[in-house]
Amino acid sequence: MLQIANIRLPLDADGEALKKRAAKLLHMSPKDLREIQLVKQSIDARKKSDLKLVYTVNVRVDDEAGVLRRADASVKRLEKNAYHFPEHPTWSGSRPVVAGMGPAGLFAALYLARGGIPPIVLERGRPVEQRQRDVERFWQTGLLDTRSNVQFGEGGAGTFSDGKLTTGTHDPRISAVLDTFVAFGAPCDVAYSFRPHVGTDVLRQVVANLRAELLRLGCEVRFETALTGLRIEGGRLTGVEATSERGKEVIPTDHLILAPGHSARDTFAMLHQAGLLMEAKPFAVGVRIEHHQDAISRAQYGAGWDKLPPSDYHLSCHLPDGRSAFSFCVCPGGVVVASASEEGRLVTNGMSYRARDGVNINGGFLVGVSPADYPGTDPLAGVRFQEQWERAAYELGGGGFKAPAQLVGDFLQKRASSAGGAVKPTYRPGVNWTDVAGCLPDYVADTLRGSLPLLDRKVHGFAHSEAVLTGMESRSSSPLRVLRDETLQANVRGIFPCGEGCGFAGGIMSAAVDGIRVAEAVALESAGNGKMFI
Repeated sequence: MLQIANIRLPLDADGEALKKRAAKLLHMSPKDLREIQLVKQSIDARKKSDLKLVYTVNVRVDDEAGVLRRADASVKRLEKNAYHFPEHPTWSGSRPVVAGMGPAGLFAALYLARGGIPPIVLERGRPVEQRQRDVERFWQTGLLDTRSNVQFGEGGAGTFSDGKLTTGTHDPRISAVLDTFVAFGAPCDVAYSFRPHVGTDVLRQVVANLRAELLRLGCEVRFETALTGLRIEGGRLTGVEATSERGKEVIPTDHLILAPGHSARDTFAMLHQAGLLMEAKPFAVGVRIEHHQDAISRAQYGAGWDKLPPSDYHLSCHLPDGRSAFSFCVCPGGVVVASASEEGRLVTNGMSYRARDGVNINGGFLVGVSPADYPGTDPLAGVRFQEQWERAAYELGGGGFKAPAQLVGDFLQKRASSAGGAVKPTYRPGVNWTDVAGCLPDYVADTLRGSLPLLDRKVHGFAHSEAVLTGMESRSSSPLRVLRDETLQANVRGIFPCGEGCGFAGGIMSAAVDGIRVAEAVALESAGNGKMFI
């Protein structure tokens, strides 16, 4: 197999044009190409007057060595090794337990089950179908179900997001994750798009399909069942305590994959009390910023914006005082959503459907914070920091999970907004026009103000006076990390911290990859050889 990168074509080029260009670069006739596979597609918008689609393709040809000798310099031989779960001894101990059904837990359970080790899977929330109804009821009425919401339930927090499948890591397991998503219902383009996204509507069905596969492979899935305790003897796990409506039960096991998600604060407190080593870590807080989608697409692409999918943006800015602001989890054509999981504390996030056809685009507009900013030095100090400002946001919104909102122009002038403008906020159950600085640390508000004019130079209109800020976003990532060693185990042997909640991932893709990595470690640790599969 040969790979050709950086094939640049006009926006209206079709598959036949791509095939002809690939053949030309190989110095051969298109009819002699045995196979052509699309690997990556992106948009080059550096010259807005000359927008291009950029492709990477794999091709299969006869006499590969001969073709490679005469081909263009952009052609190289592709040595693609398919991912394989490591060989391991036949499992003879108690069944492993996976706590959490976000991406990390789902993929850990899937790959263990495929390896002949079907685990018991605990999920404190509800199945995705019921969870969807609970979340919609919350958005309509402001009545929160603390057991089933945007944070808790099958699929994790990412189920009510944009469904982005991007990651900054370069891991051989990434292609396995993408192939799995496609196999269980994601669109085929997620395998080659430069910035793939599934969309929350499609992702929910993918999650349900993955659950059906877990059951088919022999997993036991227990919904509305929370991990509430550990049984430890001699520094080794011997069982876990699970609590459901039926009461408490101790499940004997010496292998726990701990994938609780970044909002399981009661779980973090239990783990800390049980003696697991953990540390506070940096994360980010801020607001959601909303613009008209067509304005941002026009700013990014120029006159040809309407011939392309809705644009997103990736922005960052460093100020002289050492603070920085950046965009996060941008949702083209999406909505700002209520993401609270506790009464009296308000959290926002962004979400978009597969079509990304909403009027607005929204993105997290965040400032990094570190343990030096938290109230205290213990591992749970970042959690208390989140709780403090989420409570302030709830009170500033006026209760009922209405969110504080402000026009960018008023925010820059340090005056409260009394009404909206051209950009209509999408947040439900509604907003209260005010000064969002009231739910942000002063240094965060000042950093956002200082960054807006600078980021506007990168994307014209980003600091538009009638763009909307909605507060607050406080769960960009976990505020702590549960420590693990080179075998991926915590200081209590048999416990494998995993995914975003435990501080080892930052999104759907990286969490899924970490889930597979930890599943490998569990399978290999059972042999007592202490090896990892890298």
